[in-house]
Amino acid sequence: MEAYLPVGLVTVVACIVLFVMAAAVARTRIAVGILPPAMTGDPLLERTIRAHSNTLEWMPVFLPALWLFAIYGNPVWASVLGAVWIVGRIVYFIGYRIAPEKRRIGFGIQAMAAFILVIGAGWRIVYLMVTLRGA
Repeated sequence: MEAYLPVGLVTVVACIVLFVMAAAVARTRIAVGILPPAMTGDPLLERTIRAHSNTLEWMPVFLPALWLFAIYGNPVWASVLGAVWIVGRIVYFIGYRIAPEKRRIGFGIQAMAAFILVIGAGWRIVYLMVTLRGA
């Protein structure tokens, strides 16, 4: 159980980051004077909503991959890759709020971390299925 504490911490931090992004959407709405349910009308608000939404869209990929990699692979490396994913999402969010083209570096960082988590977890699960079948 102790081995998974860092993975749990990464999970909590990812949730906090998502919450902070949601708060940024609310603050931006107030600053530009566009309240719900409106979603358009100011470029900064639209970019902030999109950056938050994109992070939310990635959570169902990231979280299962993080935990599957930790359980079937290595919890330390899962934690490291999870932290990289979080940094990538923060860079993406900040960049996207500045200008759409500035989101690319953050997107690349988080996409690579997520890709490694998904492929690593999948490879390890298949490997264990094959090797344990003969045991």
